[in-house]
Amino acid sequence: MDLLMWFSKPENTKPLGLVIFFVTFIGIVIYAYGSKKRSAQLESYRNIPFLDDQEDTKDKQ
Repeated sequence: MDLLMWFSKPENTKPLGLVIFFVTFIGIVIYAYGSKKRSAQLESYRNIPFLDDQEDTKDKQ
């Protein structure tokens, strides 16, 4: 029961929340850029938003 009372105080839960979100962020970064294969795949996705613009300019010419 004392543990639940500890969580009820904002001065205790704010740093704990910060640590949880920071660890989650670092985990996502390691997942995304930890593998060279996955990193290369993500780099190939970088230009996807611009592909429609390139096709539109080819159609106009």
